[in-house]
This record gives sequence, C-alpha cells and structure tokens, in this order.
Amino acid sequence: MLLGLQNVTFEFGARTIVEDATWHIQPNERIGLIGYNGTGKSTLFKVLTGQYSPSRGTVEKGRETTIGFLHQDLLGFDTEDSILEVALGAFEKVKQLEKELEEIAKELEKTGDEDLAMEYSEKLHEMDVLDGYSIHHRTEEILQGLGFSNEELSKPYKKFSGGWRMRVLLAKMILQAPDVLLMDEPTNHLDLPSIEWLEKYLQHYQGAVVIVSHDRFFLDRMVTKIVELYQQKLHFYTGNYSYYETEKALRVDMQKKAYENQQDYIRQNERFVERFKAKASKAAAAQSIVKRLDKLERIEDVEIERPNMKINFAVEKQPGKIICTLKHVSKNFKDVEIVKDTAAEIDRGDKIALIGANGKGKSTMLRIIAGAETFEGQREWGHNVVESFYAQHQLEALNMNNDVLEELKDARSGKNDLELRSILGAFLFSGDAVDKKIKVLSGGEKARVALAKTMVSKANFLMLDEPTNHLDIHSVDLLVESLNKYEGSLILVSHDRFFISRIANKIWEIDDHKIREFKGTYTEWVDWKERRAKEMAANKAVVKEEVKPVVKETKPASNLNNDAKKELQKLKTKFKTLEEQLEKLKANKTKLEAALADPDVYSDKQKFIQAEANYNKANRELTDANAEYEKLFEQIMELEG
Repeated sequence: MLLGLQNVTFEFGARTIVEDATWHIQPNERIGLIGYNGTGKSTLFKVLTGQYSPSRGTVEKGRETTIGFLHQDLLGFDTEDSILEVALGAFEKVKQLEKELEEIAKELEKTGDEDLAMEYSEKLHEMDVLDGYSIHHRTEEILQGLGFSNEELSKPYKKFSGGWRMRVLLAKMILQAPDVLLMDEPTNHLDLPSIEWLEKYLQHYQGAVVIVSHDRFFLDRMVTKIVELYQQKLHFYTGNYSYYETEKALRVDMQKKAYENQQDYIRQNERFVERFKAKASKAAAAQSIVKRLDKLERIEDVEIERPNMKINFAVEKQPGKIICTLKHVSKNFKDVEIVKDTAAEIDRGDKIALIGANGKGKSTMLRIIAGAETFEGQREWGHNVVESFYAQHQLEALNMNNDVLEELKDARSGKNDLELRSILGAFLFSGDAVDKKIKVLSGGEKARVALAKTMVSKANFLMLDEPTNHLDIHSVDLLVESLNKYEGSLILVSHDRFFISRIANKIWEIDDHKIREFKGTYTEWVDWKERRAKEMAANKAVVKEEVKPVVKETKPASNLNNDAKKELQKLKTKFKTLEEQLEKLKANKTKLEAALADPDVYSDKQKFIQAEANYNKANRELTDANAEYEKLFEQIMELEG
C-alpha cells in the first residue's frame, strides 16, 4: 500500500465529510473519485495529503511514498521564469548536480586535485543514473504534448492565463513522477488534443493515479476503479465509470428488493405474534418470534439522493430560418492569424459544436458571433433573433454586491422567486446558499450563477463557452437533457466529449484559418476524420511509390500492404544500424568516463578541458540517438500493429 485511510472520520465545522472510511491506494492503480458537487472530494484529497487532519482514525503513508497533488489553488503561484524553467523545477536534484559539476570543473582547471577529480567522476555517474542529460528533451516533449509551441517555452510563466499556467504545473508534476498522483479536474483547462495526449501518457504512468473529474469519457478511458463519496461513506466499484453506473443501479435494486423481502417477513411474523400472543398454547412461540425480530439486522431502505431539478429553457419568440450569417470574416491578434476571409451560416435548429486545439480561435469566433470582439467583415443577425452569451470572462460582469437570487432576478426572466430558487437548485444553490453575496462565491460558483442567468433569459439562440467546466457529472446530465429539449438554436465550445456527442448536430472546425462545417454528430465527425487520415496516409504512400525513379519495368503494386511491408523492412534495417551505433556510443562514453577519472588528466588544464568537452559531446550524441531509437521503435510498432 502506498497511501490510505484507516477508519477515518473527518468533520469540516459542523459538517461530516466522511465517516469511518477505510481506503488503501495500491501501486499502479487507476482510480476515479466521484461524488456530487459539495460532497467533499477535494477536501478528501487534502486529508490524504496531510493538509487536514482527521477527527478520528489515521492517514497511512509508506515511508518512501511521494505524492503529487494537482489542484486549482496552485494558480496562486507566480514567477518571471520561463515556462520551461518552471517545468524543469521538477528536477531539483539534477539541477543542483549540474551546478556542483560546473563549480568542481572550474576548481579542477585551477588545481587538478585528485580528490576533486574523484568527486567529479562520482557526480557524473550520479547524473547518469538520474538520466540528467535528457531532462530538457523530456520537459520540452511533455510541454509540447500539452499544447505549447517551441517559441512559447522561453516565454515568462506570468504572461500566461490561468488555464495555460495549470498546464505548466501539470507538466512539472508529471515530470516529478510521484508514486501517487492526485488530480482534481485535470481536464478543465485542456483542449481535446491535449486531453487525448494526457490519456495516452497516464496510461503508461508508473505510479498510482487518482482523478476527480466530471468528464465521463476521460474517466472511462483512464480508470479501472471508482470510489464514490456518497452520504459520508466511501463506496468501491471495480471498473470504469460506465461500469459504476450500471453496477450502482444494480446494487440499489438488489438492496431495495432485500429490504422489501425483509419487510414482508417482519410483517408476517408480527401478524403471527399479534394473533397468538394471548393464546397459552402459542405464547412461547410468539415470544420466541419477538426475540428473533429484536435480534434481526435490519436492511435499510435505499433511494438514490441527488439534486434532481429540471432546467427548462423558455423561448419567447420564433426566429427566422437564418440565425446568423458571417461573410468575409478575418481576425488576427498582432502576428497570430485566427481566421481569414471565412464565411459560415447558422440556421434555425442548428446545435453546433465549435472544436479544435487551443489557440485556433474557438472562443474568439464565439465572441465575434456574440458581437463581443472586433473583426473585419460582416456578421448579420437573422429576423427575430434573441441571443444570450455565456463565457468565463463574463463572471466579472456579475454585480458583486447582489446576492445569488438578486443576480438571477436581474436577468428579467419574468419568473417568480420560487421558480428562480428551483432553477438555482439545479445549479447547486439550495436553501440559504441563494442569499450568499456574489463577492464571497468561489470562481466555480460565480460561473454557475452566470450560466443560470443565461438559462433564464428567453433567448432563442445560445452561445456557450465551456458551460460544463464547474458542474458535476449529474449536473452535466441535466444540462444535456435540457439542451436537447431546447427549441432554440445554439453554438458551443467545450472540451467535454460526452457533452458534445449528446448535443451537437453540426461540427465547426477552424482549419487553415477557415471555418469547416461537418453536418453530423461528434461521433460521426471523429469517424470521418479517422477515415480521412487513413486515406491521406494511403495517398502519400502511393505518391511516394510513383515518384521513385524507374530502373526497369515492374508490375504496379497490387495493394498498399506491399508498400507498408517495404517501409517496415527499411525501418527495421535502420533500427538495426542504430542499435549497433548505440552500443558504440555507450562504449565510447564509458571510455571517456574512465579518462575523466584519471588524475593525470587534471594536472593538464588543456587535457581536462578537452576530456570534459569530449564527454559532454558523447552524452549529447547518446541522448539524441536514444530519442531517435524510441521514435523508430514506435514507428515499427505502429506498422506492425
């Protein structure tokens, strides 16, 4: 066991978060920690990491266990350092060694001391054991996987927005490779390509991973165990999120049947006692039944308790056939071009998902449609369009002195207090929570108020930018249900694949500075993209074959499998050559290490400088060759798979 709880009870003020909970996290486990908003999932993480102490019970941690905890509070960190430097902070020991080696090398140049030479040689070996020469390569690779370009790596961390900062801290945590990685909503600030990259990376991660997430696609792909925090208890399910949904319904059904069967049994016995307790011949039997019923372990009745409000959209006016037309639209920020001379049309009944990598301009395009962004070209509204725009940056537009209920009244929906309270309940504000001032709310709570305001406007066209970011899985389900019933039109930006797949009937992708429209669902679009990628790869292989110089007349390839076989053979030959080269490079490095350990080298300044330069060069060559070796290996695996 790496980390765990043993009979832990934790109370937060007057509220019990968890009671008598036992949970052991084992090496290499992939766990999803789930529960409705406000049940205390993030608090439980803080108990596991020792930030909070349990009221009763113990938190157990292996002596050598290291823990990484990715959470939203980390965004308070600020620095002028580049994002590459921040991420390289994961390798404190290696960076310290680099500094020490540099200082010893300077001293050796002056003195040639034998003891120093031995220390230098030992530290070089330690650097090798820690794989210290590849830290830059590995850090750049992970930052690029999370969506950063090469040029951005040298930019100051403080110049980036909260979402991008969280990616840098995620990269740093992955590089630290803790034994237990606790991740609180890791996908909240990632676009689809980065989420897919993270999935692939974590699948091969050597430690245990515990994830809190509202993204059920992510949970389904990532976890093999679900821990549900429900009614102050931990409930365990061996499987992914889809398995948990089925299994929980089954468990509830079985408990309900067991409860009903037991109630029937109790009623029959109680009737017998009532009927015969006065009869002398049956009194002893009746008394025996009473004792048996007293000892009976009662099964509790069970109902799934969850916030179950309905979010209903009211459309006041019916718009014309066309909602919005974009003509010759161009937009750029300084030297970054978003779109150029592009056109698109939104029709009545469209439910469009605007997708793609971060930096491609999805949110910018949404703001252009909403009229919240300057641009070149034309944007024309159709007849009778009443629009409503939800975006994260609009949180600042909330009136900080209003309470939650007053803020919703400001939307002028015409609904009474009871109806508004019911809607706020669906957004996890119940009871006295509606009287909280906006200024004391967390970022997530403010986002939910802004989303609720969007919902109560009687708009027939909605523009939604990441609407699921601060909702739990059940609330996302409610939102999906209501948006599917919504009679208006909408366009949304979201990284939640489940949400998009349940809502959209059209996909817009910004590609080559144009809006490309796909008429169909998200699943159909993914299938189409995969088919297109395969066709393009096949076409490239054909073109390659066609441009080869013709030495003699040969029959054309009967199918593409032959081309793939030739390519595979070529890669295997290159791979074998590279393996031999690696052996030579390793032997050379060992030889140069031995030279550096020779005291005679340090008595001659020029000899030492040359020996050190040779060693560093050999190390770089070995690192580059290893990187190429891995790349070739992946290509071979891909072709063979």
